[in-house]
Amino acid sequence: MATGKEDKAKGTANKTAGKVKEAAGKATGSTKTEAKGKAQQVKGELQKGKGDAKESQKKQR
Repeated sequence: MATGKEDKAKGTANKTAGKVKEAAGKATGSTKTEAKGKAQQVKGELQKGKGDAKESQKKQR
């Protein structure tokens, strides 16, 4: 199981990759690539939130 910091790092990486993918889709006119980029950004936000929750829970102990 990943730690909170690992989840946050993966989330940030996915969010960044999603932004790049979305920009590439816009630049090439590919709505499919643009949509995939947006979806990857959402995935990154969720991962980051999961990491934040783990960190918060860890601090409460």
